[in-house]
This record gives sequence, structure tokens and C-alpha cells, in this order.
Amino acid sequence: MAVAWGLRLSIFLLLRILEWGEDKRMDDKRGNIARFAVFWTLQGIWVWTVSLPITIVNGIATRNPEIQTADVVGWVMWGIGVTIEAIADQQKLQLKRDPAAQRRWCDVGVWKWSRHPNYFGEIFLWCGIFVASTPVLEGGQWGAIASPTLITLLLLFVSGIPLLEASGDKKHGGNPAYRAYKSRTSPLIPLPPALYGSLPNWLKTVFLFEFPLYNRKLAAGEECLEPLN
Repeated sequence: MAVAWGLRLSIFLLLRILEWGEDKRMDDKRGNIARFAVFWTLQGIWVWTVSLPITIVNGIATRNPEIQTADVVGWVMWGIGVTIEAIADQQKLQLKRDPAAQRRWCDVGVWKWSRHPNYFGEIFLWCGIFVASTPVLEGGQWGAIASPTLITLLLLFVSGIPLLEASGDKKHGGNPAYRAYKSRTSPLIPLPPALYGSLPNWLKTVFLFEFPLYNRKLAAGEECLEPLN
């Protein structure tokens, strides 16, 4: 499952870079060797941590039970997660290829149900890998729960949703249509817009991750930088 996930994502990113000619996320790191080293070191720590269930199952665990319900549930979760992530990535890429939509936020396909469906898929698939590993875990091996925990915390609070929400608010925050999209669309877990838009704010915050840090207020006199086409 991890190899299939890695191959899918690697091929997608490679083709995207070949099409665009660069990865802008690396622009502030290429010319600074210290920042470049820190970036890749942190990537290595991330890979080691999220791979803990795989490492334990294949190299440390001594238990080898028959296939259990947790295995099947984990496999299904992984399948759902990787499918949603792949669909979301492709739909957003197709929108970016459309010259008429270059300055519009992504609200097509699964993006109508979640503002970050690719991140939901990423979290869900790693949760599935962890669940599938639980039949063999014992004692300190339960530390493998650090895998889905780390990826969830990073995407919710550090390098994922907060950065993209701030960027979207800066570009489109003055646009009423964009604010309406945010108010009716779940930040992570895919839900029908009509249902999400009708929920009380406290429920969204407590159970659906609609945290205040995802809403950047416009400064006085600031306007939308990239108007809706």
C-alpha cells in the first residue's frame, strides 16, 4: 500500500513539474544550503515517523495472526483515501490548465465538498495503514500511532491547511463568492455543502476542524488581489 501510494504521488509530481518546468515550493530553498538541508532532514524524519506501522509489521513484530477485521477495515480506509487524493489532485490540475480559471479557487468535483480533499485522502490512507497494522502490535509497538497523528497535526496546523487557507484568503478574501464558498464547504472532511452550511459554528469547530486560524481577516483598505473571472 505504501509503495502504491508513493508511486502514484511521485509520478503525479514528476509529470506536473515536467509540464510546469519547476516546483515553486523550492524557490526559497535552492539558494540556501542550510535551509535546503533542514528541509530534507525534516522530510526524512517525517518519512521515518509515518512509516512506523510498515517498519513494525515487516521488521519488528513477532505476532503473525490470521487476517482480521482490522486488516480489512484498514485496507478499505487506504483505498478510499488514496482514491480521493488522486481524484482531487487530478481535478485541481485540470482546473489550473484552463486559462479561464487561472485566478479562481478550486471548487470543482470533490473540491465542492471539501476545501482540501487531497489532505483528507492523505490523512485517511495513513490512518488505514495504521489500522491494518494493529493486529500485530503489542507493548511499545503501539507507538506506531505516531504515524497518523503526525501527518494529521502537520496538515491541520503546520504545513498544510493553514498555509493554503492564508494564501487563498489573501488572494480572494475580498470576493463575496469566495467567502460564500468557504462558509458552505468543509475544510477537510467531505460533506454536502447544504449540510455543512447549515451546521452551527461550534459544531464545525469542535468536530469538523473549522479552526479560527483558517480565516484571515482583511486589513483596512485591503481588497481581493485576484478577482474571480
